[in-house]
Amino acid sequence: MDGAVLSCFFCKVSETNLPLRFSESWKTTIKRNNLGIVTFSLTNPSRTKIHLRKPIKKLNNPENPISIELDENDTVNISDDDMETESQQEDTNPEWDPEEIETISSLFKQRIPQKPGKKPRERPLPLPIPHKQQPLGLPSSKKFAKTVNTSRKSLSTKLYKNPTFLISLAKQIKNLPPEKDVSTILNTYTRFLRKNSLSITVRELGHMGLPERALQIFCWVQTQPHLSPDDKLLASTVEVLARNHELKLSFKLEKFLSLSSQNVYEAVVKGFIKSGNLKLAYKLVITAKNRKIMVDSGVHAKLILEMGKNPDNYNHVRVLLEELGEREDLNLTQQDCTSIMKVCVKLCKFEIVEGLFRWFKDSGGEPSVVMYTTVVYSRYCGGWYREAVGLVWEMEGLNCLFDLPAYRVVIKLFVAVNDLERAVRYFSRLKEAGFSVGFDIYLDVIRVYAVHGRIGNCKEVCKEAEVAGFKMEERMMSVLMELNE
Repeated sequence: MDGAVLSCFFCKVSETNLPLRFSESWKTTIKRNNLGIVTFSLTNPSRTKIHLRKPIKKLNNPENPISIELDENDTVNISDDDMETESQQEDTNPEWDPEEIETISSLFKQRIPQKPGKKPRERPLPLPIPHKQQPLGLPSSKKFAKTVNTSRKSLSTKLYKNPTFLISLAKQIKNLPPEKDVSTILNTYTRFLRKNSLSITVRELGHMGLPERALQIFCWVQTQPHLSPDDKLLASTVEVLARNHELKLSFKLEKFLSLSSQNVYEAVVKGFIKSGNLKLAYKLVITAKNRKIMVDSGVHAKLILEMGKNPDNYNHVRVLLEELGEREDLNLTQQDCTSIMKVCVKLCKFEIVEGLFRWFKDSGGEPSVVMYTTVVYSRYCGGWYREAVGLVWEMEGLNCLFDLPAYRVVIKLFVAVNDLERAVRYFSRLKEAGFSVGFDIYLDVIRVYAVHGRIGNCKEVCKEAEVAGFKMEERMMSVLMELNE
């Protein structure tokens, strides 16, 4: 009913006369007259505005005046002189759908209810982005990480630590005439250099056999405030001079110890070791021990390896091994450990070999086939055959790729334990691997065949050795004579 009445109002209608009881349901400005008729204005700005859809119905007779029947006795007539005949209202009472009424009322209350039976839409979760997934416990990556454009880096940042550039400097210095100083080249690159950068150039000049040029570089650096002092350059220069027999210690060692740092001191020792001046290097190490200066254990390893090559230095090597065994802060690489083990085998210090092998494995290192071979040979020389065979099985379990020295040691071991089957097996594997069999290996195989009385196999191996260029007939006869005795 209310919708039908509202649909009859037009924009130019100013006043309408209605009975009093009908006007009570509208929020309008009410005026009473003497006849008891209520007059209300639709153009009053204080009236609540209601925006409703205007129902559209086709009119059968648009020329007739509009009349809306409310009841049997009540009739509302609306007329206006300025109203056009085209804007007439329906003669019937339109009906509003329940959904439309519910939608209109929900505009003043809350959100529009959804139709029954229709499930609410569930928004799917966003897909995970791989670069934003971080493992638990780790800090999240910075969102605004600074990306540095390498093309914008200064030229000095690129050159002062570039090995190619620093080695090219050494080549340019090498091509200088003898009467010119290195400053003629270095002055052009002063702004590109930083501390510790020229040490590579100095070492390269040392490999070229130019210790004088290395010393000139060190003297030039002393005149450059932004490059000196440089302990790394000093250590490299001293090492190059000592290696080329250009360093003369004319003063006392105690004074040298008090004036130099540990890096420089170790560099001097390394230089003397590489130059072959082992006695002076040994003297420096012993003096440092008396002054309670801890020389790096790697320097000890290099000195032990070089001095172990000469049997005359075995007494000095024993002293160095004792000193190294007293230290707790060992800093030895795999190559250092293997070098010390080889020297200890020559000195019959098998306990030191086992101790170094145990320390290296406990410190988390993975022994190489060279270290395994050295330990197996140490146990073989010490007569610990059972332990040596157990280490061979450990190598097999780790799938170690045997080299020629490993095959040689393992064959010697199985010949010593009189295991013909395994000795022949590793001899066959040696040939399948493509290694050339040496004279000592042929001799060991002939000996193990002769021990088991297989003279035919001995002759076959002898012929094979003669084809390879070895004269084995006399050696085989001597082996057979020894076995008969």
